[in-house]
Amino acid sequence: MTENSLQSAKLKLTCLTCGTINAFPAARLADGPKCSSCGDALADGKVAEIGLAELEKAARNDSLPLLADLWAPWCGPCRMMAPEFASAAKTLKSRARFVKLDTDRHADAAVRYAIRGIPALLLFDQGRERNRHAGAMRASQITAWVAQNID
Repeated sequence: MTENSLQSAKLKLTCLTCGTINAFPAARLADGPKCSSCGDALADGKVAEIGLAELEKAARNDSLPLLADLWAPWCGPCRMMAPEFASAAKTLKSRARFVKLDTDRHADAAVRYAIRGIPALLLFDQGRERNRHAGAMRASQITAWVAQNID
Protein backbone atom coordinates (compact mmCIF):
# COMPACT_ATOMS: atom_id res chain seq x y z
CA MET A 1 0.00 0.00 0.00
CA THR A 2 1.43 3.37 -0.96
CA GLU A 3 1.60 6.27 1.47
CA ASN A 4 -1.16 8.11 -0.42
CA SER A 5 -3.48 5.10 -0.40
CA LEU A 6 -2.79 4.57 3.33
CA GLN A 7 -3.71 8.18 4.04
CA SER A 8 -6.90 7.91 2.00
CA ALA A 9 -7.95 4.48 3.34
CA LYS A 10 -10.73 4.56 5.91
CA LEU A 11 -11.06 2.31 8.92
CA LYS A 12 -14.31 1.51 10.69
CA LEU A 13 -14.40 0.70 14.38
CA THR A 14 -17.44 0.12 16.56
CA CYS A 15 -17.35 1.96 19.85
CA LEU A 16 -17.45 -0.75 22.49
CA THR A 17 -19.11 1.66 24.94
CA CYS A 18 -21.99 3.17 22.96
CA GLY A 19 -22.13 1.04 19.78
CA THR A 20 -21.54 3.87 17.29
CA ILE A 21 -19.69 2.86 14.15
CA ASN A 22 -16.87 5.35 13.56
CA ALA A 23 -14.94 5.91 10.32
CA PHE A 24 -11.57 7.64 10.24
CA PRO A 25 -8.42 7.70 8.07
CA ALA A 26 -6.20 4.64 8.62
CA ALA A 27 -3.21 6.95 8.99
CA ARG A 28 -4.80 8.32 12.21
CA LEU A 29 -4.97 4.95 13.99
CA ALA A 30 -1.74 5.61 15.91
CA ASP A 31 -3.16 8.97 17.10
CA GLY A 32 -5.68 7.25 19.38
CA PRO A 33 -9.03 7.75 17.62
CA LYS A 34 -12.05 8.48 19.80
CA CYS A 35 -15.73 7.78 19.32
CA SER A 36 -17.60 10.58 17.59
CA SER A 37 -20.60 10.10 19.91
CA CYS A 38 -19.30 9.41 23.41
CA GLY A 39 -15.59 10.31 23.14
CA ASP A 40 -14.26 6.97 24.41
CA ALA A 41 -11.06 5.56 22.93
CA LEU A 42 -11.55 3.17 20.02
CA ALA A 43 -8.12 1.48 19.88
CA ASP A 44 -6.21 2.07 23.08
CA GLY A 45 -4.74 -1.37 23.72
CA LYS A 46 -7.09 -2.07 26.62
CA VAL A 47 -9.42 -5.04 26.97
CA ALA A 48 -13.11 -4.12 26.89
CA GLU A 49 -15.77 -6.15 28.70
CA ILE A 50 -18.75 -6.51 26.35
CA GLY A 51 -21.94 -8.49 25.71
CA LEU A 52 -23.09 -10.60 22.78
CA ALA A 53 -24.77 -7.75 20.86
CA GLU A 54 -21.61 -5.60 20.99
CA LEU A 55 -19.44 -8.57 20.02
CA GLU A 56 -21.56 -9.39 16.98
CA LYS A 57 -21.75 -5.76 15.84
CA ALA A 58 -17.99 -5.17 16.17
CA ALA A 59 -17.12 -8.54 14.60
CA ARG A 60 -19.37 -7.76 11.63
CA ASN A 61 -18.35 -4.13 11.03
CA ASP A 62 -14.81 -3.44 12.24
CA SER A 63 -11.81 -3.00 9.96
CA LEU A 64 -9.36 -4.24 12.61
CA PRO A 65 -9.37 -7.87 13.70
CA LEU A 66 -11.21 -8.51 16.96
CA LEU A 67 -10.08 -11.11 19.49
CA ALA A 68 -12.74 -12.20 21.97
CA ASP A 69 -11.97 -14.08 25.19
CA LEU A 70 -15.06 -15.99 26.33
CA TRP A 71 -14.53 -16.69 30.02
CA ALA A 72 -16.22 -17.09 33.41
CA PRO A 73 -15.30 -15.71 36.85
CA TRP A 74 -15.22 -19.19 38.46
CA CYS A 75 -12.72 -20.54 35.87
CA GLY A 76 -9.17 -20.71 37.27
CA PRO A 77 -7.42 -20.85 33.86
CA CYS A 78 -9.55 -17.88 32.71
CA ARG A 79 -8.47 -15.79 35.70
CA MET A 80 -4.83 -16.84 35.22
CA MET A 81 -4.93 -15.85 31.55
CA ALA A 82 -6.53 -12.42 32.14
CA PRO A 83 -3.24 -10.50 32.69
CA GLU A 84 -1.64 -12.32 29.75
CA PHE A 85 -4.59 -11.34 27.54
CA ALA A 86 -4.27 -7.71 28.68
CA SER A 87 -0.54 -7.73 27.94
CA ALA A 88 -1.13 -9.11 24.44
CA ALA A 89 -3.77 -6.40 23.88
CA LYS A 90 -1.19 -3.70 24.60
CA THR A 91 1.36 -5.34 22.30
CA LEU A 92 -1.11 -5.61 19.39
CA LYS A 93 -2.82 -2.25 20.04
CA SER A 94 -2.66 -0.98 16.44
CA ARG A 95 -3.26 -4.38 14.81
CA ALA A 96 -6.25 -5.84 16.69
CA ARG A 97 -8.76 -5.07 19.41
CA PHE A 98 -9.32 -7.31 22.42
CA VAL A 99 -12.59 -7.94 24.24
CA LYS A 100 -13.81 -10.19 27.05
CA LEU A 101 -17.26 -11.71 27.32
CA ASP A 102 -18.42 -13.34 30.57
CA THR A 103 -20.25 -16.55 29.58
CA ASP A 104 -22.06 -16.66 32.95
CA ARG A 105 -23.63 -13.23 32.33
CA HIS A 106 -24.09 -13.88 28.60
CA ALA A 107 -24.91 -17.58 28.31
CA ASP A 108 -26.44 -16.89 24.89
CA ALA A 109 -22.92 -16.18 23.57
CA ALA A 110 -21.69 -19.63 24.61
CA VAL A 111 -24.64 -21.15 22.76
CA ARG A 112 -24.29 -18.87 19.71
CA TYR A 113 -20.60 -19.72 19.24
CA ALA A 114 -20.85 -23.38 20.39
CA ILE A 115 -18.34 -22.90 23.19
CA ARG A 116 -17.54 -26.21 24.86
CA GLY A 117 -14.62 -25.12 27.04
CA ILE A 118 -13.22 -21.90 28.45
CA PRO A 119 -11.21 -19.84 28.15
CA ALA A 120 -12.09 -19.74 24.46
CA LEU A 121 -10.46 -17.24 22.13
CA LEU A 122 -12.38 -16.32 18.97
CA LEU A 123 -10.63 -14.25 16.32
CA PHE A 124 -12.83 -12.24 13.96
CA ASP A 125 -11.56 -10.48 10.85
CA GLN A 126 -13.36 -9.00 7.85
CA GLY A 127 -16.76 -9.87 9.32
CA ARG A 128 -16.04 -13.58 9.87
CA GLU A 129 -14.68 -15.84 12.55
CA ARG A 130 -11.16 -16.69 11.31
CA ASN A 131 -9.98 -19.04 14.03
CA ARG A 132 -10.53 -20.14 17.61
CA HIS A 133 -8.44 -21.57 20.41
CA ALA A 134 -9.58 -23.31 23.58
CA GLY A 135 -7.44 -23.12 26.69
CA ALA A 136 -5.20 -20.60 28.41
CA MET A 137 -2.19 -19.08 26.66
CA ARG A 138 0.65 -16.78 27.68
CA ALA A 139 0.84 -13.26 26.17
CA SER A 140 3.59 -14.27 23.72
CA GLN A 141 1.51 -17.22 22.53
CA ILE A 142 -1.59 -15.06 22.08
CA THR A 143 0.42 -12.45 20.16
CA ALA A 144 1.99 -15.06 17.89
CA TRP A 145 -1.34 -16.83 17.31
CA VAL A 146 -3.11 -13.58 16.36
CA ALA A 147 -0.26 -12.47 14.06
CA GLN A 148 -0.24 -15.88 12.36
CA ASN A 149 -3.98 -15.69 11.71
CA ILE A 150 -4.25 -12.08 10.48
CA ASP A 151 -1.11 -11.74 8.35
